[in-house]
Amino acid sequence: MSPAPLQPGTLYLVATPIGNLEDITLRAIRTLRECSVIAAEDTRRARQLLKAHGIDRPLLSCHKFNEAKRTSQFLNQLENGDTLALVSDAGTPSISDPGERIVRAALESGFRVESVPGPCALTAALPASGLPADEFHFVGFLPHKSGARVRKLETLNDVPGTL
Repeated sequence: MSPAPLQPGTLYLVATPIGNLEDITLRAIRTLRECSVIAAEDTRRARQLLKAHGIDRPLLSCHKFNEAKRTSQFLNQLENGDTLALVSDAGTPSISDPGERIVRAALESGFRVESVPGPCALTAALPASGLPADEFHFVGFLPHKSGARVRKLETLNDVPGTL
């Protein structure tokens, strides 16, 4: 079965390696090679990844400080039939990383959004931890300020399973 071609006007959420540049799927590499443009949380990190895999595509920054501005630009590109790949520094876009705003806007505007799965710190670490993995909860990053962090942790005291 041959891979399906990228669909015009589609936003691809491409999971990237979480430490080892070889931890990337063939589908992710193909998507990055074939997309019109790549939106990256950190263009320096993305360039390292692209160079390691011989990929040369236009690269635009998309991080928490410019995501609101970039969203309309990306929607225009999708409207023009471009294929846009969104990558974070490591892992999957919008999982404790930028991307949620762009995904929501793309969906609300009727564009297709497709996930290209790959490495996940959670599913890599949990089995190796020896902790129960039959029920677990992902909380994301805790607040930086100690008071807010303590309050957040207190709300998690009664959550069953592994945190």
